Amino acid sequence: MKVNGYAATAQKSKLTPYSYELGPLGSEEVDIKVYYCGICHSDLSMINNEWGMSQYPFVPGHEIVGEVLAAGDAVKKVKVGDRVGLGWMSSSCMSCEQCMDGSHHLCAKSEATIVGRNGGFADKVRGHWSWAIPLPDGIDMSKAGPLLCGGITVFNPIILAGVKPTDKVGVIGIGGLGHMAIKFLKHWGCEVVAFSSNPAKKQEILNMGANKVINSRAPEELESIAGQLNFILNTTNVSLDWNSYLTALAPKGRFHTVGAVLEPMAIPAFSLIMGEKSVGGSPIGSPSLTKTMLDFCVRHQIYPEVEEFAMSDVNEAITHLEEGKARFRIVLKN
Repeated sequence: MKVNGYAATAQKSKLTPYSYELGPLGSEEVDIKVYYCGICHSDLSMINNEWGMSQYPFVPGHEIVGEVLAAGDAVKKVKVGDRVGLGWMSSSCMSCEQCMDGSHHLCAKSEATIVGRNGGFADKVRGHWSWAIPLPDGIDMSKAGPLLCGGITVFNPIILAGVKPTDKVGVIGIGGLGHMAIKFLKHWGCEVVAFSSNPAKKQEILNMGANKVINSRAPEELESIAGQLNFILNTTNVSLDWNSYLTALAPKGRFHTVGAVLEPMAIPAFSLIMGEKSVGGSPIGSPSLTKTMLDFCVRHQIYPEVEEFAMSDVNEAITHLEEGKARFRIVLKN
């Protein structure tokens, strides 16, 4: 099967039209016709080889929604014609302890959609049936793509931390990930405090569902909520004054990061010990939890704020994201 997409031919290069042939379809694989594909910061990191594992020519794209075009003879749960989503992962071994426990996203032999294979900035993409997540009836496909990566990335910690509707919670960084976290936590029933370094976004953040916005660059505002938060989710990828946020946690509070902070995080031991606090992190989530998240989104009409570009305008869309102008996720349409 011939695929037409857009590829980076070298580190930090612009994307150019690129066609390639898919090999024989595996017995447990599906081919998906791409309707929409979101742009994630991970795509930019891979284009620029920031993680040292990019292979060129490189077709980005891992927030994919579309329709199953072909299915191998051992495929389960999905069939030709079904609408599905494919996120960061496209395959896992289905036999290790993690897969058997339902934690497919922690499989040591998992394959990412855009690592060593071609992604969704194309008209077709291939993956294992278990990661082709069935889309619930009534979902808005034009906005659903970012849920398959960014959405599940911030939904999974809510489950891992056992966040309760009665909790007072915080979200650091109100961008592509953070704005979805606010929407999830609002509909979870929580009181939501948003930490933002941009005061100009305050009203916009409140409109998303936050109950309060704290200027993260104002020490006195951080001090005003000391000991109040049961859970804090960090979505930024920069080093912060970690102790200030640990101080904002209530006793037994949990600080959870999904932001890929490249520098070691300086966590003062006594800030954890004296309040029985904990620090954790997570990647995406399992296929089962991703399906649950999508059902939750349809039930409460939770979608990311998106800007739509034509797939052929992919370079303009990437520039828009790189310049920090995206509000708040970008979706490419085929």
